[in-house]
Amino acid sequence: MSTHLKMAVAIAATESNREAINHDRRKLLAGAGMGLAAAGAASLFPIHSAPAATNDAIRPFRINVPEEALVDLRRRLAATRWPEKETVDDDSQGVPLATIQELVRYWQTEYDWRKVEARLNAVPQFITEIDGLDIHFIHVRSKHDNALPLIVTHGWPGSVIEQLKIIDPLTNPTAHGGSASDAFHLVIPSIPGYGFSGKPTTIGWDPVRIARAWIVLMKRLGYTKFAAQGGDWGAPITNEMARLAAPELLGIHVNLPGVVPPEIVKALQSGNPAPSGLSADEQQPSSSSSFSLPSDAPTRRSWGRVRKRCRDWRIRLPALPPGCSTTATAMPSRRRRSPRPCAVARSTDTPQATLRGMMCSTTSRSTG
Repeated sequence: MSTHLKMAVAIAATESNREAINHDRRKLLAGAGMGLAAAGAASLFPIHSAPAATNDAIRPFRINVPEEALVDLRRRLAATRWPEKETVDDDSQGVPLATIQELVRYWQTEYDWRKVEARLNAVPQFITEIDGLDIHFIHVRSKHDNALPLIVTHGWPGSVIEQLKIIDPLTNPTAHGGSASDAFHLVIPSIPGYGFSGKPTTIGWDPVRIARAWIVLMKRLGYTKFAAQGGDWGAPITNEMARLAAPELLGIHVNLPGVVPPEIVKALQSGNPAPSGLSADEQQPSSSSSFSLPSDAPTRRSWGRVRKRCRDWRIRLPALPPGCSTTATAMPSRRRRSPRPCAVARSTDTPQATLRGMMCSTTSRSTG
């Protein structure tokens, strides 16, 4: 059995646990100012790509944001109408005014979109239509013949920009202390509605539908066997790929397993009081401010009620699923970090060993 077929996969989400990272939870974060930066500039500008194909053609794609769009963005940032300063010295009323002003100043005067654009255009990008929607993706093949095809899905807020740093270590492992057997062919798609993928005009593009689209994409690229990886919002998509049990899928890896108890998820979604049984520290309430906000986007995005809730809710995580060997403990955290699914990689590990070292020793065909 090859090294790749021995890869084990962590599928921590059951039907109830999957709700821990569903779209309703993400709505709670929609107002956070840092989302503007984390999402990357790709979704901010109008992009003129080639006309949509009417079949399964794969079209090359290159980014060229008009300069006038960049000028307009800086103009709109400069015209931001700010609220008055918060009345406290901490962030109990939300993101401090000075913090969001510094963020906007950076976007207005320092952020270099052309540099990011050049990084994206340095890798092969494509567009293909799946289920009536244009899907943008990066596709980098390794020079090593026996490389394992791997589709990697980003999260929210995020984009394929986050994955640029993993491309060379995973496709060219011998240049990073690994061996040829560590190599991957990488496919990195933009989730529908994100970056340069098409924006759905109807509802229904949930993790299951996206998972089906990703399987179609990998088969369209000619891969008869492949693995999948996803984090954050990419995790439920990747989990659904396993649940669909496509015969081509060898295994998955997720770095945000759905382990938050359903009762906690329900309280987070509804804004109801915390469930009973939590410690005093875990029940610390979030605060909200009473002064109103102007109507411009940077200020709306910075409204800290959501950030405060996300920061101060302490979540007690259950034990990891059987088959995981871990030195990490599921302890409450001020930042609500989920425990790593498996053994923590050593700093001396290669990127490939790190990836495999974080996978659980469960069967690759498990569907949770």
